[in-house]
Amino acid sequence: MTISKEPQPALSRRSVVAAAGVVSLAAALAACGEGDDGGYGGDGKDAADSTPAAEQTPGEAAGGAAGAALAKTSEIPVGGGKIFKKEGVVVTQPTKGEFKAFSNRCTHKQCPVTSVEGGTINCPCHGSKFSIADGSVKASPAPKPLPAAEISVDGDSIKLA
Repeated sequence: MTISKEPQPALSRRSVVAAAGVVSLAAALAACGEGDDGGYGGDGKDAADSTPAAEQTPGEAAGGAAGAALAKTSEIPVGGGKIFKKEGVVVTQPTKGEFKAFSNRCTHKQCPVTSVEGGTINCPCHGSKFSIADGSVKASPAPKPLPAAEISVDGDSIKLA
């Protein structure tokens, strides 16, 4: 084996900048891949967990405990809702006194939803929107409704069932 002792040409500034651009592009494309969570964090499960997030119940996906108090009924606006990121659920109040709950993960790429506005639960990753009344898809690309979550209302307290 012969080792060359000839000096190597220095990288030009243009080469370094171009290489950085390629790396940035690769990272951006990877973020849009199949396992994309939209940059909003993991699903709260260890890598060793064998149940995919899409197959877990909403509270289970984020490690939420059944019976845990989520909110007071007065905290959920009529015609709107509130997202409980840690518990993995969205609680809505489509009409006064009617409370519904759904998974906080979009059925398209499992991105967490981030807002409840205008009668819909909204995913920022690819624009899917879901009804606050029944979780049905109001704007694609989501292929199916948000899974319902079990809650109970006891007086003015909303709890995971």
